[in-house]
Amino acid sequence: MNNNPLRVKRSVLILYLFPGVALFLGFVILPLLLSMRYSFFSWNGGAAMRFVGLGNYLELAKDPDFWNSFKNNIIVIVLCIIGQLGFALLLCGLFTSKLLKLKEFHRTVMFIPVVLSAIVVGFIWTLIYNKDLGILNMILKALHLQALIQPWLDDPKIVMFSVSAPLIWQYIGEYLIIFMAAVQSIDKSVLEVSEIDGCTGFNRLRYIIAPLISDTIKVAVMLCISGNMKVFDHIYVMTGGGPGNSSMVMAQYAYKTSFQQFKLGYGSTISVGILILSLTIIFISRKLGERKQA
Repeated sequence: MNNNPLRVKRSVLILYLFPGVALFLGFVILPLLLSMRYSFFSWNGGAAMRFVGLGNYLELAKDPDFWNSFKNNIIVIVLCIIGQLGFALLLCGLFTSKLLKLKEFHRTVMFIPVVLSAIVVGFIWTLIYNKDLGILNMILKALHLQALIQPWLDDPKIVMFSVSAPLIWQYIGEYLIIFMAAVQSIDKSVLEVSEIDGCTGFNRLRYIIAPLISDTIKVAVMLCISGNMKVFDHIYVMTGGGPGNSSMVMAQYAYKTSFQQFKLGYGSTISVGILILSLTIIFISRKLGERKQA
């Protein structure tokens, strides 16, 4: 007989878990299984579905537009790992020092972009990048740096850097909060002793804080990879994947194939391809992190 008043009955536990599990199965697992099924068919959305086996996957393996989109996703991931996590870590070091005043205010300001809609962020940065009226080119002109003035969203050579900047800007605050929470778990005496020994500023961040929150940094890297493998709305608002396909990413390519060209079977194959590549990159990043730690 169980006399523990804090022990929850199994029936009550199942009752509480049921809504969450049902939603997860209905909105995540079921669409995933359906997408996998449709990936084996040639289907334009009508009643007729023709089974093609692995035909869509063979086509995907030879599709240059898909691999160009994958390359663009990799560029975004690398830039965001450097920009989002790098800046967040530097700011974390600054927030834990005595140099910065009004820390609560600055932390709130840094987090505000995180809650903005991706559509709003994309629209704002489209205005910033405007060749004739954008504030970026105006600042460069005022600084007599006319040589740096660019058609930021119209040049295929720089467009991926341009569309990555809003992503970096928006999510620095999110990773800053994650890193700050991890720093709170560090024994304060460790930080105090490091200061007494003269390890301050960037050295304290490099030799004390970063190693002690390395597990959190690994989680942040995985979040950054998974988030940017499915990036869509920012880039869709700013360039629509252009000029040409120079800023097309995989999620946008899947959308274009499925809902503009009505190749739903092949679009499902692209979605499954995104899932496989995302899991592969996350697995590789974890192995690299474990090897570096060992």
